[in-house]
Amino acid sequence: MGEEPPGAARNPPTIYDVAAAVGVAPSTVSRAFSRPGRVNAETAARIHEAAERLGYRANPLARALPTGKTSMIALIVSDVTNPFYFQIIRGAEQATAERGYTLLVADVHEDAVVERQAIERSVPFVEGLVLGTSRMSDSAIRVIARQRPTVVLNRVLTGIPSVVTDNARGMRRAVEHLRALGHRTLVYVAGPEASWADGVRWQAMREAAHDLELRAQRVGPVAPTLEGGAQAADAVVASGTTAVVAYNDLVAIGLMRRLQQQGVRVPRDVSVVGFDDIFGADLCSPALTTVAAPLAALGNYAVRTLLQEAGSRTPRDVRPARLPAALVERESTASAPRRRRPR
Repeated sequence: MGEEPPGAARNPPTIYDVAAAVGVAPSTVSRAFSRPGRVNAETAARIHEAAERLGYRANPLARALPTGKTSMIALIVSDVTNPFYFQIIRGAEQATAERGYTLLVADVHEDAVVERQAIERSVPFVEGLVLGTSRMSDSAIRVIARQRPTVVLNRVLTGIPSVVTDNARGMRRAVEHLRALGHRTLVYVAGPEASWADGVRWQAMREAAHDLELRAQRVGPVAPTLEGGAQAADAVVASGTTAVVAYNDLVAIGLMRRLQQQGVRVPRDVSVVGFDDIFGADLCSPALTTVAAPLAALGNYAVRTLLQEAGSRTPRDVRPARLPAALVERESTASAPRRRRPR
Protein backbone atom coordinates (compact mmCIF):
# COMPACT_ATOMS: atom_id res chain seq x y z
CA MET A 1 0.00 0.00 0.00
CA GLY A 2 1.29 3.49 -0.80
CA GLU A 3 1.72 6.20 1.78
CA GLU A 4 -0.98 8.82 2.24
CA PRO A 5 -0.33 11.88 0.10
CA PRO A 6 0.74 14.99 2.03
CA GLY A 7 -2.24 16.98 3.31
CA ALA A 8 -4.66 14.07 2.96
CA ALA A 9 -7.54 14.20 5.41
CA ARG A 10 -7.30 11.65 8.20
CA ASN A 11 -10.23 10.31 10.16
CA PRO A 12 -10.05 11.30 13.83
CA PRO A 13 -9.09 8.46 16.19
CA THR A 14 -11.99 6.59 17.73
CA ILE A 15 -12.63 4.71 20.94
CA TYR A 16 -11.86 1.51 19.00
CA ASP A 17 -8.38 2.77 18.08
CA VAL A 18 -7.64 3.48 21.74
CA ALA A 19 -8.97 0.06 22.76
CA ALA A 20 -6.77 -1.69 20.16
CA ALA A 21 -3.69 0.24 21.27
CA VAL A 22 -4.17 -0.72 24.92
CA GLY A 23 -5.52 -4.21 24.32
CA VAL A 24 -8.83 -3.76 26.12
CA ALA A 25 -12.49 -3.75 25.11
CA PRO A 26 -14.02 -0.51 23.77
CA SER A 27 -16.47 -0.59 26.68
CA THR A 28 -13.53 -0.36 29.09
CA VAL A 29 -12.25 2.73 27.31
CA SER A 30 -15.73 4.23 27.51
CA ARG A 31 -15.89 3.62 31.26
CA ALA A 32 -12.42 5.09 31.76
CA PHE A 33 -13.75 8.44 30.51
CA SER A 34 -17.34 8.36 31.75
CA ARG A 35 -16.96 6.42 35.03
CA PRO A 36 -13.27 6.39 35.94
CA GLY A 37 -13.92 4.87 39.38
CA ARG A 38 -15.04 1.62 37.75
CA VAL A 39 -11.77 1.00 35.87
CA ASN A 40 -8.52 -0.27 37.42
CA ALA A 41 -6.22 2.71 38.05
CA GLU A 42 -3.33 1.19 36.06
CA THR A 43 -5.57 0.33 33.13
CA ALA A 44 -7.16 3.81 33.19
CA ALA A 45 -3.70 5.41 33.12
CA ARG A 46 -2.71 3.33 30.07
CA ILE A 47 -5.97 4.26 28.33
CA HIS A 48 -5.48 7.99 28.92
CA GLU A 49 -1.84 7.76 27.80
CA ALA A 50 -2.85 6.02 24.59
CA ALA A 51 -5.67 8.50 23.98
CA GLU A 52 -3.24 11.39 24.39
CA ARG A 53 -0.71 9.79 22.06
CA LEU A 54 -3.35 9.08 19.38
CA GLY A 55 -5.03 12.46 19.74
CA TYR A 56 -8.34 10.97 20.84
CA ARG A 57 -10.76 13.31 22.57
CA ALA A 58 -13.87 11.99 24.30
CA ASN A 59 -17.11 13.61 23.18
CA PRO A 60 -18.87 14.71 26.39
CA LEU A 61 -22.11 15.46 24.55
CA ALA A 62 -22.29 12.00 23.03
CA ARG A 63 -21.70 10.43 26.43
CA ALA A 64 -24.22 12.67 28.10
CA LEU A 65 -27.18 12.45 25.74
CA PRO A 66 -28.43 9.03 26.95
CA THR A 67 -28.55 10.32 30.55
CA GLY A 68 -29.56 13.92 29.82
CA LYS A 69 -26.56 15.18 31.83
CA THR A 70 -24.88 17.49 29.34
CA SER A 71 -23.66 20.14 31.83
CA MET A 72 -25.15 22.77 29.51
CA ILE A 73 -27.99 25.23 30.04
CA ALA A 74 -29.56 27.69 27.62
CA LEU A 75 -30.25 31.39 28.13
CA ILE A 76 -32.84 32.70 25.67
CA VAL A 77 -32.70 36.50 25.15
CA SER A 78 -35.09 38.59 23.09
CA ASP A 79 -32.43 40.88 21.57
CA VAL A 80 -28.73 40.29 22.21
CA THR A 81 -27.87 43.73 20.77
CA ASN A 82 -29.79 45.40 23.61
CA PRO A 83 -27.25 46.42 26.31
CA PHE A 84 -29.84 45.32 28.88
CA TYR A 85 -28.59 41.76 28.34
CA PHE A 86 -24.84 42.41 28.58
CA GLN A 87 -24.61 42.10 32.35
CA ILE A 88 -27.37 39.48 32.56
CA ILE A 89 -25.34 37.21 30.27
CA ARG A 90 -22.16 37.92 32.23
CA GLY A 91 -23.84 37.09 35.55
CA ALA A 92 -25.37 33.91 34.15
CA GLU A 93 -22.06 32.81 32.63
CA GLN A 94 -20.27 33.33 35.93
CA ALA A 95 -22.79 31.14 37.77
CA THR A 96 -22.57 28.35 35.18
CA ALA A 97 -18.76 28.35 35.14
CA GLU A 98 -18.57 28.16 38.92
CA ARG A 99 -20.65 24.99 38.83
CA GLY A 100 -18.89 23.34 35.90
CA TYR A 101 -21.60 24.08 33.33
CA THR A 102 -21.54 25.71 29.91
CA LEU A 103 -23.98 28.49 28.95
CA LEU A 104 -25.58 28.56 25.50
CA VAL A 105 -27.09 31.92 24.48
CA ALA A 106 -29.82 32.20 21.82
CA ASP A 107 -31.01 35.53 20.37
CA VAL A 108 -34.66 35.39 19.23
CA HIS A 109 -35.11 38.93 17.84
CA GLU A 110 -38.18 39.89 19.89
CA ASP A 111 -40.17 37.20 18.04
CA ALA A 112 -42.24 34.61 19.94
CA VAL A 113 -42.18 32.18 16.98
CA VAL A 114 -38.39 32.36 16.66
CA GLU A 115 -38.15 31.97 20.44
CA ARG A 116 -40.22 28.77 20.40
CA GLN A 117 -38.12 27.34 17.57
CA ALA A 118 -34.85 28.12 19.37
CA ILE A 119 -36.09 26.44 22.52
CA GLU A 120 -37.26 23.35 20.68
CA ARG A 121 -33.81 22.99 19.09
CA SER A 122 -32.06 23.52 22.43
CA VAL A 123 -34.12 21.20 24.63
CA PRO A 124 -32.43 17.92 23.57
CA PHE A 125 -28.98 19.28 24.44
CA VAL A 126 -29.47 21.22 27.69
CA GLU A 127 -30.37 20.39 31.26
CA GLY A 128 -32.47 23.53 31.73
CA LEU A 129 -33.47 26.91 30.33
CA VAL A 130 -33.50 30.51 31.49
CA LEU A 131 -36.02 32.59 29.52
CA GLY A 132 -35.04 36.26 29.48
CA THR A 133 -38.05 38.58 28.92
CA SER A 134 -39.93 35.89 27.03
CA ARG A 135 -42.59 37.01 24.54
CA MET A 136 -44.29 33.60 24.50
CA SER A 137 -47.69 32.95 26.06
CA ASP A 138 -48.02 31.54 29.57
CA SER A 139 -49.30 28.23 28.19
CA ALA A 140 -46.34 27.90 25.81
CA ILE A 141 -43.89 28.46 28.66
CA ARG A 142 -45.64 25.84 30.79
CA VAL A 143 -45.25 23.30 27.97
CA ILE A 144 -41.50 24.00 27.88
CA ALA A 145 -41.23 23.76 31.68
CA ARG A 146 -42.68 20.25 31.57
CA GLN A 147 -39.81 19.16 29.32
CA ARG A 148 -36.87 20.79 31.12
CA PRO A 149 -36.37 22.76 34.36
CA THR A 150 -37.13 26.38 33.46
CA VAL A 151 -36.62 29.75 35.13
CA VAL A 152 -38.24 32.92 33.79
CA LEU A 153 -36.55 36.33 34.00
CA ASN A 154 -38.49 39.61 34.25
CA ARG A 155 -41.85 37.89 34.42
CA VAL A 156 -43.94 36.21 37.11
CA LEU A 157 -45.67 32.99 36.14
CA THR A 158 -47.56 30.92 38.71
CA GLY A 159 -45.87 27.59 39.35
CA ILE A 160 -42.70 28.47 37.39
CA PRO A 161 -39.57 29.78 39.18
CA SER A 162 -39.02 33.43 38.25
CA VAL A 163 -36.55 36.20 39.01
CA VAL A 164 -37.65 39.82 38.58
CA THR A 165 -36.63 43.35 39.48
CA ASP A 166 -38.92 45.12 41.93
CA ASN A 167 -40.50 47.14 39.12
CA ALA A 168 -43.31 48.57 41.25
CA ARG A 169 -41.01 50.02 43.88
CA GLY A 170 -38.62 51.31 41.22
CA MET A 171 -41.45 53.13 39.44
CA ARG A 172 -42.68 54.54 42.74
CA ARG A 173 -39.22 56.03 43.38
CA ALA A 174 -39.17 57.57 39.90
CA VAL A 175 -42.60 59.18 40.37
CA GLU A 176 -41.68 60.48 43.83
CA HIS A 177 -38.48 61.96 42.38
CA LEU A 178 -40.38 63.80 39.64
CA ARG A 179 -43.00 65.09 42.07
CA ALA A 180 -40.26 66.43 44.35
CA LEU A 181 -38.97 68.36 41.34
CA GLY A 182 -42.38 70.00 40.92
CA HIS A 183 -43.78 67.98 38.00
CA ARG A 184 -47.53 67.45 38.03
CA THR A 185 -48.14 65.81 34.63
CA LEU A 186 -46.39 62.57 33.71
CA VAL A 187 -46.28 60.39 30.60
CA TYR A 188 -45.29 56.74 30.44
CA VAL A 189 -43.85 55.61 27.08
CA ALA A 190 -44.92 51.97 26.91
CA GLY A 191 -42.89 49.06 25.57
CA PRO A 192 -44.01 45.83 23.87
CA GLU A 193 -47.56 44.73 24.63
CA ALA A 194 -46.32 41.19 25.34
CA SER A 195 -43.94 42.45 28.04
CA TRP A 196 -44.95 41.52 31.58
CA ALA A 197 -42.68 44.24 33.01
CA ASP A 198 -44.39 46.88 30.86
CA GLY A 199 -47.78 46.16 32.43
CA VAL A 200 -46.35 46.21 35.95
CA ARG A 201 -44.58 49.54 35.39
CA TRP A 202 -47.62 51.28 33.94
CA GLN A 203 -49.85 50.03 36.75
CA ALA A 204 -47.31 51.19 39.33
CA MET A 205 -47.13 54.65 37.74
CA ARG A 206 -50.92 54.98 37.81
CA GLU A 207 -51.08 54.01 41.46
CA ALA A 208 -48.22 56.29 42.48
CA ALA A 209 -49.67 59.21 40.51
CA HIS A 210 -53.05 58.70 42.17
CA ASP A 211 -51.49 58.61 45.64
CA LEU A 212 -49.43 61.73 44.98
CA GLU A 213 -52.24 63.61 43.19
CA LEU A 214 -50.50 63.74 39.82
CA ARG A 215 -51.86 63.28 36.33
CA ALA A 216 -50.46 60.33 34.33
CA GLN A 217 -51.08 59.12 30.81
CA ARG A 218 -49.64 56.47 28.52
CA VAL A 219 -48.34 56.67 24.96
CA GLY A 220 -47.29 53.74 22.82
CA PRO A 221 -46.64 50.88 22.71
CA VAL A 222 -43.31 51.31 20.93
CA ALA A 223 -40.45 48.97 20.12
CA PRO A 224 -37.93 48.72 23.02
CA THR A 225 -35.25 50.43 20.92
CA LEU A 226 -33.79 53.85 20.14
CA GLU A 227 -36.09 54.04 17.13
CA GLY A 228 -39.10 53.26 19.30
CA GLY A 229 -38.23 56.15 21.60
CA ALA A 230 -37.86 58.52 18.66
CA GLN A 231 -41.27 57.51 17.33
CA ALA A 232 -42.87 58.47 20.66
CA ALA A 233 -41.55 62.05 20.60
CA ASP A 234 -44.47 63.64 18.75
CA ALA A 235 -47.03 62.11 21.14
CA VAL A 236 -44.97 63.24 24.14
CA VAL A 237 -44.82 66.83 22.86
CA ALA A 238 -48.53 66.84 22.02
CA SER A 239 -49.38 65.69 25.54
CA GLY A 240 -47.98 68.87 27.07
CA THR A 241 -46.24 66.88 29.81
CA THR A 242 -43.16 68.10 31.67
CA ALA A 243 -41.88 64.63 32.65
CA VAL A 244 -41.59 61.21 31.01
CA VAL A 245 -40.79 57.74 32.30
CA ALA A 246 -39.79 55.40 29.48
CA TYR A 247 -40.18 51.62 29.31
CA ASN A 248 -36.41 51.18 29.18
CA ASP A 249 -33.21 53.17 28.74
CA LEU A 250 -32.99 52.67 24.97
CA VAL A 251 -36.47 54.16 24.54
CA ALA A 252 -35.55 57.02 26.87
CA ILE A 253 -32.32 57.83 24.97
CA GLY A 254 -34.06 57.66 21.58
CA LEU A 255 -36.79 59.95 22.90
CA MET A 256 -34.29 62.51 24.25
CA ARG A 257 -32.44 62.63 20.95
CA ARG A 258 -35.62 63.27 18.97
CA LEU A 259 -36.92 65.87 21.42
CA GLN A 260 -33.66 67.77 21.17
CA GLN A 261 -33.85 67.66 17.37
CA GLN A 262 -37.30 69.25 17.66
CA GLY A 263 -35.99 72.03 19.88
CA VAL A 264 -37.35 70.62 23.13
CA ARG A 265 -34.65 70.92 25.80
CA VAL A 266 -33.98 68.02 28.18
CA PRO A 267 -34.31 68.50 31.11
CA ARG A 268 -35.15 72.21 30.98
CA ASP A 269 -38.43 71.67 29.12
CA VAL A 270 -39.03 67.95 29.71
CA SER A 271 -37.45 65.62 32.26
CA VAL A 272 -36.83 62.01 31.19
CA VAL A 273 -36.37 58.87 33.30
CA GLY A 274 -35.40 55.47 31.93
CA PHE A 275 -35.42 51.93 33.29
CA ASP A 276 -32.60 49.37 33.80
CA ASP A 277 -29.41 51.51 33.92
CA ILE A 278 -27.80 49.81 30.94
CA PHE A 279 -24.24 50.37 29.79
CA GLY A 280 -24.20 53.81 28.16
CA ALA A 281 -26.98 55.35 30.23
CA ASP A 282 -24.39 57.62 31.84
CA LEU A 283 -22.60 58.31 28.54
CA CYS A 284 -25.44 59.95 26.60
CA SER A 285 -26.12 63.69 26.75
CA PRO A 286 -27.63 64.52 29.13
CA ALA A 287 -26.70 61.54 31.29
CA LEU A 288 -29.85 59.56 31.94
CA THR A 289 -31.69 59.39 35.24
CA THR A 290 -32.91 55.82 35.47
CA VAL A 291 -34.28 53.05 37.66
CA ALA A 292 -31.31 50.70 38.02
CA ALA A 293 -31.89 46.96 37.89
CA PRO A 294 -29.26 44.57 39.31
CA LEU A 295 -28.69 43.01 35.89
CA ALA A 296 -25.69 40.79 36.63
CA ALA A 297 -27.39 39.59 39.82
CA LEU A 298 -30.53 38.73 37.83
CA GLY A 299 -28.59 36.44 35.49
CA ASN A 300 -26.54 34.90 38.30
CA TYR A 301 -29.54 34.26 40.55
CA ALA A 302 -31.57 32.78 37.68
CA VAL A 303 -28.88 30.21 36.89
CA ARG A 304 -28.40 29.25 40.54
CA THR A 305 -32.17 28.85 40.90
CA LEU A 306 -32.28 26.72 37.76
CA LEU A 307 -29.51 24.37 38.90
CA GLN A 308 -31.13 24.04 42.30
CA GLU A 309 -34.41 23.20 40.60
CA ALA A 310 -32.74 20.66 38.30
CA GLY A 311 -31.05 18.95 41.24
CA SER A 312 -34.16 18.77 43.42
CA ARG A 313 -36.18 15.58 43.50
CA THR A 314 -39.11 17.03 45.42
CA PRO A 315 -41.32 19.93 44.27
CA ARG A 316 -41.00 23.07 46.33
CA ASP A 317 -43.03 26.18 46.94
CA VAL A 318 -42.39 28.41 43.93
CA ARG A 319 -42.36 32.11 44.70
CA PRO A 320 -40.90 34.84 42.50
CA ALA A 321 -37.58 36.26 43.65
CA ARG A 322 -37.72 40.07 43.57
CA LEU A 323 -34.35 41.80 43.46
CA PRO A 324 -34.21 45.46 44.55
CA ALA A 325 -34.30 48.41 42.16
CA ALA A 326 -32.75 51.81 42.89
CA LEU A 327 -33.22 55.24 41.34
CA VAL A 328 -29.99 56.69 39.92
CA GLU A 329 -30.30 60.46 39.58
CA ARG A 330 -28.32 62.03 36.74
CA GLU A 331 -28.75 65.02 34.42
CA SER A 332 -31.92 64.22 32.44
CA THR A 333 -34.28 65.36 35.22
CA ALA A 334 -34.64 68.84 36.69
CA SER A 335 -37.21 71.12 38.28
CA ALA A 336 -40.43 71.45 36.33
CA PRO A 337 -40.64 74.53 34.08
CA ARG A 338 -43.22 77.11 35.08
CA ARG A 339 -44.68 76.91 31.63
CA ARG A 340 -44.05 74.46 28.80
CA ARG A 341 -42.11 75.96 25.92
CA PRO A 342 -44.37 76.09 22.82
CA ARG A 343 -43.38 74.04 19.79
